[in-house]
Amino acid sequence: MSCATTIKRVFNKTILCKSPGNNMSSDHLLNPDQSQGRSPAERILLALKLHGPQTAPALGKRLSITGEAVRQQLVRLAQDGLANSWSEARGVGRPSQFWGLTASGHAEFPDTHAELTVQLLRTIRQTLGDTAVDRIIAAREEETRAGYRAALAGAGSLRDRVEKLVHLRTAEGYMAGYEEAGDGTFLFVENHCPICAAAASCQGFCRAEINIFRDILGQDVTVERTEHILAGARRCAYVIVPATQSDHPGA
Repeated sequence: MSCATTIKRVFNKTILCKSPGNNMSSDHLLNPDQSQGRSPAERILLALKLHGPQTAPALGKRLSITGEAVRQQLVRLAQDGLANSWSEARGVGRPSQFWGLTASGHAEFPDTHAELTVQLLRTIRQTLGDTAVDRIIAAREEETRAGYRAALAGAGSLRDRVEKLVHLRTAEGYMAGYEEAGDGTFLFVENHCPICAAAASCQGFCRAEINIFRDILGQDVTVERTEHILAGARRCAYVIVPATQSDHPGA
């Protein structure tokens, strides 16, 4: 599956950047830049997926929809089991009602061939052993690393490397984005995991993923995972720090 749009988040501003090529996604929920033809409910689902729990007024402002219209859609989504709400106090004043996706809501964003992949992994493990599974993951890791290195060839700055990685991962369905801090640190995020079922079945996929990121982004940076979907987070997030920053954390 391919997603022809990248969410590029710089500081607190979100910019939609079209990546080259045709949109080949079979599920338009994975493409954040297809607002035309998408229902209000789908737009709300996508906003909750990309930006996490929000209040109805905040969603309305983000989507240019009235707060009441958003609330009506959220109630319908809750009735369908796709969203839920809770009260949360933030600062002074009455608690606010926040809305987020349920497990069923997250499932609206496809997990690529989930059942078949898990079934194949289970069969390989049962017939050939764990070593065979490890060899398959290692081969996939090397193939992915080689492809990413070729794609990042010529990317000089860390920002260029991160941007190219965002495009690569988004094209694979991860709904990737990044934030850049003033000190040169980057937060690289993946709002969706199209292989979540396979990763849950065999976490070697997750280990391979972060190894690839560390290798292709270069020896002049450190990469640490700070949020993990399999640990219950709504997204996977990685802090990318230039070596000069990691060597001198107090700088």
